[in-house]
Amino acid sequence: MLRILDLRGRLAAGETLDYQRIVPRAPFDVAAAMTAVAPVCDAIAERGEEALREFSEKFDGVVPESFRVPAEALKEAEAQLDPEVRAAFEVAIERRHKVAVAERGQEAIEVEVAPGARIIHKTIPVNRVGLYVPGGLAPLSSSVIHNVVPAQAAGVRSIAVTSPPQAEFGGLPHPNILGLCSLLGIDEVYAVGGAQAIAMFAHGVEGLCKPADLVTGPGNIYVVAAKRLLKGRIGIDSEAGPTEIAILADDSANAAHIAADLISQAEHDPLAGSVLVTDSPELADAVEAALEPQIGRTRHQERIRTALTGQQSGIVLVDDMEQGLAVVDAYGAEHLEVHTRDQFELAQRVTNAGAIFIGTYAPVSLGDYCAGSTHVLPTAGAAAHSSGLTVQSFLRHVHLIDYSAEALAEVRHTVETFAEAEDLPAHGAAVTVRFAADADA
Repeated sequence: MLRILDLRGRLAAGETLDYQRIVPRAPFDVAAAMTAVAPVCDAIAERGEEALREFSEKFDGVVPESFRVPAEALKEAEAQLDPEVRAAFEVAIERRHKVAVAERGQEAIEVEVAPGARIIHKTIPVNRVGLYVPGGLAPLSSSVIHNVVPAQAAGVRSIAVTSPPQAEFGGLPHPNILGLCSLLGIDEVYAVGGAQAIAMFAHGVEGLCKPADLVTGPGNIYVVAAKRLLKGRIGIDSEAGPTEIAILADDSANAAHIAADLISQAEHDPLAGSVLVTDSPELADAVEAALEPQIGRTRHQERIRTALTGQQSGIVLVDDMEQGLAVVDAYGAEHLEVHTRDQFELAQRVTNAGAIFIGTYAPVSLGDYCAGSTHVLPTAGAAAHSSGLTVQSFLRHVHLIDYSAEALAEVRHTVETFAEAEDLPAHGAAVTVRFAADADA
């Protein structure tokens, strides 16, 4: 089922291998999608709620009676949560909150660089955020937790959530999403999906929704394209593409567990990537043998098979774990599992991954829900330069500069010298004037 990419012996033969190009990745053309979403975003900016209704009918097949979910609908959804589902939500909230509070760190760090000269590094929460929760192939209520909890821990004062309207629920988002928002104390919730939701947060809609400063949360390619298009007007967390898992494993790994984890990621989306990197052909064969029986017991077989047989999935055979480490670092997976004899030590050496799951008792699905870690992670190799969504994503870092006259006098010549070297003499003069005899004249 999974195609094989055999890299064994190629380095010894003198080949130069570009692992970023070799390892499979799903096609995801955001630039092309921007052409489609630009008119949608412009229409929302120009025509507001009228355009929201037009696109809701066109893309979602339903127009909500009210785009803002009524408060009583939120409370009713919370009251009707299945007790076991509510208990699961509460565990996930408690664990993510515990980690988020630790992520917050100090609100201010003061450094005295010289007597009378201090820099205060202050963190200030974003004033207003719009959080997007997908509702397409799966109603990702877990994304509510992983967006809202860190925003709340950061101290964001105004939080709005949006999720696509569902025809089967009378034009409201999925009840679990609404119930969870209510459980978390979020009362500003919208039944708006797709690019139009991002445009609503970016431009605001008069009489309905105020503009946001930052928009976070995963979505389909049109959501991503809208975030790219509107970046600058709003801040964004990332451009999340199709979800992906890479598993680095040796012959000590449990093939059935690895097969299950590859399948669980493929369940998300036909474009989801599932990649096994191993130096054990025997493990590769055992994983292949374990896939079909497990797929046969799943609910979304067609979706899973499409993902696993797609160009974005495969088994990469390597000479050893050193080459395996180089491959997964080049790939920069959203989720990386490490199943090896020295798994903790090897995991510490990974430099590019959204999140790293160590050993057979830390599957990705644990992180999706209630590990305490974030599940909003960089995809498509962006882990090489970006991080997952945490409390820090909702904080701005500001330096306060506080110098006395004596402290400025100490570096007066330094500033004047820099200014002359850069041919910006007025910069130096702005310091010189403060020490002129007639400075107060």
